[in-house]
Amino acid sequence: MNAIEPRHRNRRLAAVAALLALTALAGHASTIGASSRTIVSRPPAATPTIEVAFVLDTTGSMSGLLEGAKRKIWSIANQMASGQPTPEIRMGLVAYRDRGDAYVTRFHDLTGDIDAIYAALQELSADGGGDTPESVNQALHETVERMSWTPGQDVYKVVFLVGDAPPHTDYPNDVPYAKSVRTARERGIVVNTIQCGGIGGTTPIWREIAAAGSGHFVSIRQDGGMVAMTTPHDDELARLNRALGDTVVAYGAENERAELEEKRDRAMAAPPSAAASRLSYFAKSGGSVNSGRADLIDAVEAGSVDPMRLDADILPERLRTMSPKEREAFVLEKREQRNALKEQIAKVSTQRDAYVVAEQQRRTAAGEGDGFDQQVLEAIRSQAGAKGIAY
Repeated sequence: MNAIEPRHRNRRLAAVAALLALTALAGHASTIGASSRTIVSRPPAATPTIEVAFVLDTTGSMSGLLEGAKRKIWSIANQMASGQPTPEIRMGLVAYRDRGDAYVTRFHDLTGDIDAIYAALQELSADGGGDTPESVNQALHETVERMSWTPGQDVYKVVFLVGDAPPHTDYPNDVPYAKSVRTARERGIVVNTIQCGGIGGTTPIWREIAAAGSGHFVSIRQDGGMVAMTTPHDDELARLNRALGDTVVAYGAENERAELEEKRDRAMAAPPSAAASRLSYFAKSGGSVNSGRADLIDAVEAGSVDPMRLDADILPERLRTMSPKEREAFVLEKREQRNALKEQIAKVSTQRDAYVVAEQQRRTAAGEGDGFDQQVLEAIRSQAGAKGIAY
């Protein structure tokens, strides 16, 4: 009996120990489960992305559309940024004409630097053409194959082919539009078509491309049908746009400073409605007041540079003769000015956006919403929902 009892006692102790271990393990697992559930139920909000490439016919007959696009590009970007959650916008541009013209294509890759796309549009003019068919095939091929599209199916990737003439089908070594559109669809890139004017040979091909590219086909007036929209807030935002430009301090290599200063000057000279849309876009997207490379004020705000430790040769002339303390004081003063301006811009932009929404609804109800810019936005609103972006 005495010899057996210790053995039973040991077994009971082992069972109790095992039970305690299991209980502890279950509690630990429960904690892990709760933690996992907490993480799963509140994942970090991912920023959705819209990648949009405009493929524009820039032959002589497209002058009205081109000039309208120059006025409206910031308005389009601003409206795209109105989605929820607020998407990151990357925009690209392929201008095309025909073989024998001054150029066949001019290519501008997808970028978050909308100022650069605005600048590229300003440099374009409508010229050339004349034999009706244009180099649509090459333009679509370069758009699909050369643009830095994000791989996979998570990003809303979209092309707008805009023109009035059908493609040449008789050029050797040309990639047929059907092949490019098929590749686009395989890569999750939607292809929409917008026909300007009424050339009969264009319509069936534009419809074919849109159907194969899972996109929309629309026909608009030859001049693009873009109606200028002004608001009571445009002049104030234009003033704030100029004031904001005065806070830009370019730094870096000489060519980098020159590029940023050129974009700043172009943005400051924009018409009031374009300047207002530009500021509304930045108010939504947050962060930098430049859509491209950061200037010194933004770099200091982000903590990526110390104004007291910069080499003089990467600074603009007005800062080179300052002492490190004077330079720091100058940058801090500019930063305070910029932050105060941002607060004003956010307030006025909200008021302007409300006015624009109401005016768009009125124009749509009156049958006036068939211009290029409205058709682009309607397509984006109807297609972006599949990627979790609501308008």
